Parts: sequence; structure tokens; C-alpha cells
Amino acid sequence: MIAARARPLGLDVGRARLLAVAAWFLVAAAVIFALVWVLFVAPTTGSAATSFGSAVHDPKDFFITVLNGLTAAGLYFIVASGFTLIFGLMRVVNMAHGAFFLLGGYIALDLQRRMVGEGGGFGLTSDQVSVKEWVLPALAAIGIVGGLGLVMQQLFLRWNQGQELRQALITIAVAIIAADQMVANYGGIAKDIAWPGKLDTFVNVHLYGIQYSKTRLFILAIALAVALLLWLWLKRTRTGMVIRAGVDDRAMVQALGINIQLTFAVAFFVGCALAGLGGVIGGSFASLAPGVDSTWLLYSLVVVVIGGMGSLLGAAVGSLLLGLTVNFSAAYLPSNYTYYSIIFTFVLVALVLAVKPLGLFGRPA
Repeated sequence: MIAARARPLGLDVGRARLLAVAAWFLVAAAVIFALVWVLFVAPTTGSAATSFGSAVHDPKDFFITVLNGLTAAGLYFIVASGFTLIFGLMRVVNMAHGAFFLLGGYIALDLQRRMVGEGGGFGLTSDQVSVKEWVLPALAAIGIVGGLGLVMQQLFLRWNQGQELRQALITIAVAIIAADQMVANYGGIAKDIAWPGKLDTFVNVHLYGIQYSKTRLFILAIALAVALLLWLWLKRTRTGMVIRAGVDDRAMVQALGINIQLTFAVAFFVGCALAGLGGVIGGSFASLAPGVDSTWLLYSLVVVVIGGMGSLLGAAVGSLLLGLTVNFSAAYLPSNYTYYSIIFTFVLVALVLAVKPLGLFGRPA
């Protein structure tokens, strides 16, 4: 009887290993194909030429794309790290994360224009904005969005812990209401937050003579600082340890006399504040407009799916993979087909899930 059962089990294990090897082989083949296409095969002329045209094989353009991918990944990480903290670590389904992103950007935009002026009705330019006039609105937006997120958590989500469907429905309703109010108050025209003049310059990165935007490097520096602070907080402080323990065994933590609700409230505040920070940077990097909230919610979901729920390292790796995929596909696809670059995002998700169904660094809940 035991031998009869052992054979099917062995076959199942062998089949699982074979599937894993095949999945890794497909991933490696996809990566090698992409590199060969980018570096050697991509056409330089004709209707199939990429957006780099005749300079497509120039190492300078390749490294510019790498830098663009890294700095975009920094912004993805700032936004997705808050989502990872709330959804991945605390297991709270906050579908209003994108709305908090957009709200943070609009609050900073409004405060900046109140401090400096409207810029003649056409917005502000970087020569009109000092560092203080960017930093103070950013700090205010971070605090206000974090506070609003905390209010939402205390009023609606605290009583629905572990009920993912109710949480999703409640936060979707909050997101819809917030989006309507933002359209009513800020209009439907795209607007952007002005960078300080000291940042809106180019620097020599001493690589193939590349002059690169200082604002993009600034975004990358903020992302690295956020990653370091979150890691220290979650791994080296008592509050971080309580958050991780409370997710795994809430009853045991409460039995030890720890106020787990207070700890979760702090974590929710931090997660929403990071969405607000991402909105300020995203509004300075690109623009703020209706619909941007759903785009950034999707980016956050993709990062968490790729990296794995509850993993800060997974959020960093997922952001990096997403940033490089988006930028390389947009730069190296034939110029007539760049609008298909979004497909590669979902190809990336499918490849990762084929190899690691819980994400690269995910673990069972």
C-alpha cells in the first residue's frame, strides 16, 4: 500500500520540478531574446525602426534607457511600498490607494500655487519655485493624505479585518467619491507641480557623455531613502516587529498586552502617507489628471504581484522589473507599435507567476 502511494507522489514531485525548470527556461529565453533584440537586431531604418532610429545600437542610448528604467522604478517603489505595507503586509485591501496618490499631488499643487502664485494662469515654471516652495507643500500633502487614510481605516476598515470583499467594496466607494470631488475641485485638465529651479537641471553622469536629469536622480535618491527607512522600521524596531507578528498571529500579540490596533493604525498612516509622497513626486515628474489614480493603483498591484505580498524586497525587485520593462519596451519596439508596450507588463506578470505563483519573494498567508 505504501509503495503504491509513493509512486504517484514521486511522479507529482518530478512533474512539478520539470514544470519549474521549463518555466525558468522560458524566462531565460525571453530575457536573452530581449537583450539580443535591443543590442543587435533592432532595426534602425524603415517602418520597423525603433524610437531611437539610427542611433539604436549606440551604448549611450542603451544606458539612458537603463537610467530611465531605474528612476521610474524609484517612483513605482515609493507608491507601491505603501501599498505593500497595507495590502501585502497587513492584508487590508485598500483600493483607494490610487486616489490617495492623486489627492496628495493635488494638495501639493494647490499649496504650491498659493505660496508662489498661479503663474499667469499657465502654471508655474521651475525658475519661480524655490526648494522650500516644493518641500513644504510636499510635507503638508504627506501629512494630510496620511491623516485621511487613518480616518478611513478607523471608521470603515478597523471593523472588517479579514473580510477582504467588504474592504474592497468600501475602499472602491471611497476612491470613486474622492475622484469625483477632485474633478469638481481641480477640473479635468492635466496639471503639474513645478520642480525647484535648483533641481530642474542636468548633470554629467560620466558615462558616454550622458547629461541626465537631476530631478530623475532625485527621485531615485528619495526611493532609496524610503527603502532604507522602511527596512529599518520593519526589521529593527519594536513597532515593525509587532506589525509582522500581528499579521501572523493577532490573538497571540493581543494576549501579550500589546495594543495591536494602535500599531496597525500607525502602519496604515505610513502606507497612505507614502501614497501622498508618490503623488507629489508623480505630479512633478509627469502630470495630475483624472484617471491617473487608477493607473497608479494598477502599477502598485503589478509590483505586489511580481514581488510577493508582504515583502519589502519583493516590492523593490518588482518595481525594478516593471520600470525596466516599461522603458525598454517603449524605447525599442518599432515606433509604429510602441502603444503595444503595455502588453509586456502583463507578459512579465505571467512569466513571474508561471515560475513563482506567490510572487518572487511571497510566502503563504
